[in-house]
Amino acid sequence: MERDHIVIVALHTPKEKIWGRLLTLTPAGVTVQGIDLNAFDDWLRQVMESQPVVLPLTTAFYPMHRVERIVMDEAAGDIPSVAEKFALRVGLSLLEYLAMPR
Repeated sequence: MERDHIVIVALHTPKEKIWGRLLTLTPAGVTVQGIDLNAFDDWLRQVMESQPVVLPLTTAFYPMHRVERIVMDEAAGDIPSVAEKFALRVGLSLLEYLAMPR
């Protein structure tokens, strides 16, 4: 996994799943520009209502001792990835959206 890949980071203590853009992955931890996966639908609704204003995602560092796994956000057969759902609704990829001026 490399910078700018769209990932889901599973964390523990407390349990969370963070979806977003991978910024760094080091032995110390992972930095993601993202959002809690449970809040994705609400955030997406806000994005749709606020266009053309860009609603930024939070940039956060998670220490490696909290990371259970990191997976690429990929489609599974006919089930689209979270990033694909975003692109279908907004008309831009997440990276294109985040690159828009604020």
